[in-house]
Amino acid sequence: MSGVGKGIATASIGKILKEYGFDVTAIKIDPYINCDAGTLRPTEHGEVWVTDDGGEIDQDLGTYERFLEIDIPRMNNITTGQVYREIIERERRGEYLGKTVQFIPHVPDEIRRRILEATREHEIALIEIGGTVGDYENLPFLIAARNLRMELGEKNVIFVLVTYLPVPKHIGEMKTKPTQQAIRLLNETGIFPDFLICRSEYPIDDVRRKKIEFSSGIHQDRIISAPDIEITYEVPLKFEEENLGMKILERFGIQPKHQADWTRWKTLINGIKNPKHRIKVAMVGKYVDIGDFYLPDSYISINEALKHAGANLNVGVKIDWIDSKIYERDESKLQELKKYDGIIVPGGFGTSGVEGKIKAIRFARENKIPYLGLCFGLQLAVVEFARHVCEMDAANATEVNPKTPYPVIDILPTQREILQKSLYGASMRLGAYAAVLKEETKVLELYQKTRRLEKDRKRIENLKKNEKERFRLGNIADEKYVVLERHRHRYEVNPKFIKNLETKGLIFSGYHSRDNGETLMEFIELSDHPYFVATQAHPEFKSRLNDPAPLFIGFVEAALKRSNL
Repeated sequence: MSGVGKGIATASIGKILKEYGFDVTAIKIDPYINCDAGTLRPTEHGEVWVTDDGGEIDQDLGTYERFLEIDIPRMNNITTGQVYREIIERERRGEYLGKTVQFIPHVPDEIRRRILEATREHEIALIEIGGTVGDYENLPFLIAARNLRMELGEKNVIFVLVTYLPVPKHIGEMKTKPTQQAIRLLNETGIFPDFLICRSEYPIDDVRRKKIEFSSGIHQDRIISAPDIEITYEVPLKFEEENLGMKILERFGIQPKHQADWTRWKTLINGIKNPKHRIKVAMVGKYVDIGDFYLPDSYISINEALKHAGANLNVGVKIDWIDSKIYERDESKLQELKKYDGIIVPGGFGTSGVEGKIKAIRFARENKIPYLGLCFGLQLAVVEFARHVCEMDAANATEVNPKTPYPVIDILPTQREILQKSLYGASMRLGAYAAVLKEETKVLELYQKTRRLEKDRKRIENLKKNEKERFRLGNIADEKYVVLERHRHRYEVNPKFIKNLETKGLIFSGYHSRDNGETLMEFIELSDHPYFVATQAHPEFKSRLNDPAPLFIGFVEAALKRSNL
């Protein structure tokens, strides 16, 4: 079923195999007809993950990147929409040479082609097929997987089924029947699982293992227990308790390249589980509620980035998800923000809750509460500063109020030309873009301290050699301090107001310089504040447990200082 933990299981197996010395990648297959996740609402599908090369992807790719500590390209997400679009376009170009184009063999063949293209430069690839066994929409992908095993040989393809074992409260017993039915349905497509990962509230016992072994023919040694745990980064360690990595390598007939070393990983996990210090953070946003349920998955990468920073600083981070609309209904509620050590306003689209976010930002600025703004959180921080410091009372983003007399956040002329042609996707900045950092700023200090400048130099050199992707660098010339962060937005700080904002004390600590001469503001900060920093980018997409995002490190450090006052 959806949400059972296939993505974490996939990422964890990949992490284990990487620790044994192998070059690993991961692919996510989504059986929906959307070509990517860019048009999906966060309340519908969770967070939209953005890759370096501008892909808008299912959030599982974020899990892969965080566990494998690699950058994964957009081609590693395959959807039904992509497959059918490619087949139809190829047919229209006459590339099938007059043949009848049919579901079999052309759809599974295109899926296989995409898998092989995405995996050809790696030693081991993990391919997660989304959805549920028995769904009609899964069928072409299951056929393609089966055919891959026939093509590449049994020793080169392993099937792992992630299955759920419910424990109905009125019975109090773990039930294996859904797993038995899932295996039977999978067998009907010609796929026989080599391993089972058994998700449940509790560890699977020997009685259930034997029952599944008898009904499925899968040896109980390959039936892996995966009970609920609080910290997902522990999953590889739990799998290794059952020696899953060596069992997979044994099934492949290969030996590990070196001994796995989990020392650093365990230390960081301990920093999450047993932190020396604790802070409370208010996440003021939208996309949080849907009916009677709350969806923190809409901001899962920010949640993880805070965990990463906290683990490295030995600080536990408690997040309260706050709907910004409450401040529009009752401004006195803002006083409750004083109990927090830091405030974050994350990204988002649309007008819902905007005034509430602006009120929260003003409260953070005036009460010296550490503030981190991400994407929309930067734009609204600029709006707030323009209104209440620069005396532009009606300042706004044109996305929120197209008739504002002070459009401090606007669509730039080149983007407007694109929009007039209805090319909406092309008007958005998607993926990694270079930012030049100004000297003697808090932002530069954080990127230096975390050594991100050094790490990005190699990526920048690679981009210079890539004709298709060089535009992401813009005009960096011989600039000394350049970083790459991922973006997903359309509106920018309006250049007409920058001088006025700077005169009043707003520091633009980083910018992207386009080849056409346009300068796009990337970072802001205030010098007379413990920590008031915002970015047009989404640095949470580059955060890893071993390599936390610089701005999150700075934010957690500042929040810790406030908690100790």
